[in-house]
Amino acid sequence: MTVLHRLLVAITPPWWSRYRLEFVGNDIIAGLIVALMLIPQGLAYATLAGMPPQYGLYASLLPVVFYALLGSSSVMSVGPVAITSLLSASALTPLALADSNEYVLAAALLAFLSGAFLLAAGLLRLGALAQLLSHPVVTGFITGAAILIIISQLKPLLGVSASGDNTLVVVIHLVAALPQTNLLAASIGVTGLFLLLFSRKNTVPLLLRAGVSPNLARTLQRLVPMLLLLSGAALVFVGKWQDDLQVIGALPSGIPSFALPELHADWFQELWFPALIIGLLGFVESISIAQSFAQQKREPLDANAELRALGAANIGSALAGGFPVTGGFSRTLVNAEAGAHSPLSGVFSAGFVLLALWFATELFAFLPITLLAATIISAAIQLVNASAFTHAWRYDRAEGGAMLGTALGVILFGVEVGIGTGVALSIITLVWRTSRPHIAIVGRVPDTEHFRNVARHQVVTDPRVLMIRIDESLFFGNAESVYAEITLALGRYGKAQHLVLIMSSVSHIDVTALEMLLHLDETLRPQGITLHLAEVKGPVADKLKESALPARLEGEVFLTTYQAFQKLTTTSVQP
Repeated sequence: MTVLHRLLVAITPPWWSRYRLEFVGNDIIAGLIVALMLIPQGLAYATLAGMPPQYGLYASLLPVVFYALLGSSSVMSVGPVAITSLLSASALTPLALADSNEYVLAAALLAFLSGAFLLAAGLLRLGALAQLLSHPVVTGFITGAAILIIISQLKPLLGVSASGDNTLVVVIHLVAALPQTNLLAASIGVTGLFLLLFSRKNTVPLLLRAGVSPNLARTLQRLVPMLLLLSGAALVFVGKWQDDLQVIGALPSGIPSFALPELHADWFQELWFPALIIGLLGFVESISIAQSFAQQKREPLDANAELRALGAANIGSALAGGFPVTGGFSRTLVNAEAGAHSPLSGVFSAGFVLLALWFATELFAFLPITLLAATIISAAIQLVNASAFTHAWRYDRAEGGAMLGTALGVILFGVEVGIGTGVALSIITLVWRTSRPHIAIVGRVPDTEHFRNVARHQVVTDPRVLMIRIDESLFFGNAESVYAEITLALGRYGKAQHLVLIMSSVSHIDVTALEMLLHLDETLRPQGITLHLAEVKGPVADKLKESALPARLEGEVFLTTYQAFQKLTTTSVQP
């Protein structure tokens, strides 16, 4: 019985214990609403990834089912999103594949590799992977990628041709091609874009004024993209414009054939690193979304379960010939607002998408590509976060610089270079800061046992006792600068007989820093200055016991700064 119980626990979804039968109706309704939003997004994001449109719907089937089995978020909606679609196109385009069938096979392999990396990371309990990319880098990347997406979709929006090796060349060619704009396509696309942007802020207020209930108003607003696409297809059909502008064309009906992707050695060599980047970025985006909704609903969230669930979701997309997927903020928001109680809403959503693949593919045959471009651009505009740049720049120039560098790297040189630039800038910022730690000369706050920076507070000091607080761990990168700062401080306080290093913020001392402290002690002795330590953390003290410092240190190691101040100001030799 115990073995059976453990097996049931192992295969039971994390959210299942919280589920109630009365939740089914809400999950069905939420699934329908998300499906009506997902269908136009899936078609659009597939074209962004360079795939035939129907593969955006294929990538919306198994991923949500696999996520429901393994995921821990009750409202997460997994499927194609703009960022992973752009990353997929960026990874697959350099392969220069001979035909669309090979491109589809390579995309499936990319999704499978991404899923395998995530699944392996989840099994190894590497949920902390989300912390490898700083928030400024992720924000800069998303903003830069969104601008790339917008630029890439201006071509189908206007019905022009423009190409180039980088964004600047594409923009130049795009401007040069403006006289050849397809006026019919541009009229439909620009009008559609305007309606999408207008509806985002104005549909709900207008409906509320007309007496529509808030819930129904929000639901109708979410359906605008689907209504717009169907209206566009109807206009093309009635006006017989399919020969005058690019349309999706007939989509194959029915479910896709499920199979493992073919493992081409040369493709694997080119795709394993992009797959790793796509997986990591997708996980960072998805876990951020899941955490925000979990906090609102006060539900537990397991980062390792999310890794495993996203990994399985991408493998599920690969089995259907799809491309990489992840959690989408807009769909997750709609899912939550529609009353979803569990990932079963995603399973119901997949069921409705499947029904559309069986019975409604003819509705999209006349769908103009320019409206798909408008749908993508309207979604990408929401990802451009200018206020985050302003806030980061005002708060911390280094973080703002990393954010801006990442965005510009993505826009000017591509996704991989942009991410590499952001990570490099973050590392450089971290190294620069830790190599120049904040060091404060402190004194006692009158009538207390507290000590504060003499430059910021009115404190009591003794010229014979110099007390310095080091606000950083000591390692090879900052040992020399710390030594120099201490030497300068001793020069300014020429009457000092005791030097107390307050180590309350020091969590680690490496070998280089240890040698610096030994050298400092030896240097101070001939000058008649005794070196002391105070508030050494337990783990650091344990390491120091294994070194030569305690035996060679002429001074003491005090438990508190106050004890050091009391004893040394009393026993110091008067000048």
